[in-house]
Amino acid sequence: MAVERRVVPAGTGCMASRCGVHGRHRWCGVHSDYRLRVVRHPEAQGVSGLTMQFSDLLASDGVREECVLRGTFGFMAFHGGELEEVTDVIARVAAERAGASYYGVLQPDNLEWHIPSHRVTADQSPQLAAFLGHVDTVITVHGYGRAGFFTTLLLGGGNRRLAAHLGGLIRQHLPAYEVIDDIDLIPKDLRGLHQDNPVNVPQHAGVQLELPPRVRGASPMFWDWEGPEPSPHTQRLIDALVDCALTWRG
Repeated sequence: MAVERRVVPAGTGCMASRCGVHGRHRWCGVHSDYRLRVVRHPEAQGVSGLTMQFSDLLASDGVREECVLRGTFGFMAFHGGELEEVTDVIARVAAERAGASYYGVLQPDNLEWHIPSHRVTADQSPQLAAFLGHVDTVITVHGYGRAGFFTTLLLGGGNRRLAAHLGGLIRQHLPAYEVIDDIDLIPKDLRGLHQDNPVNVPQHAGVQLELPPRVRGASPMFWDWEGPEPSPHTQRLIDALVDCALTWRG
């Protein structure tokens, strides 16, 4: 079971107002102190108790699969929508600006099933198969929350040269954040090295980018952010991703 810690107003647990453009929560600004709420994303379970597959998720009500094929550099957010919030926005906008390909899976707020990355496989989705057959390099965008890592971005995945390239660009655009691109320093469960993980399927593999809540705009720092654009930190991250795609030479 995946665990994401989010900061919420004490006493209410609410994130009352939402951005009208991309449907993401922003902070209601009513309360002055905060606590951590643990949000547990359940493994999808069928009526028999067996773990459900990626194809079952795609067939569920309210789940939306998105795929746009452009260049051979791609961005993915297959834990998007209300599961790992804003990851699909980041991947989609970066892909549009860079002329890159994009694949996303968006879940509604009443579902939030976490399918492990190594079980997100092309044999369960024609659109995913088309995407992975088209791109040769990919960045998969994920969200995580872990005590002590609230301003830390983790760059896993099999393409370590790309991780170093992206890491340098993120440091330029977001100097207040810690960027870990040394695979040995990333927690083992967040390294993204399984051979079946979509980040490692294209010819040149890619980077699994794990984002803490703050850089996705889910922080008291942005409780009064009106939009309609993503929060300033999110915009700077997108700038770094666009630069990465446009300057990468393989």
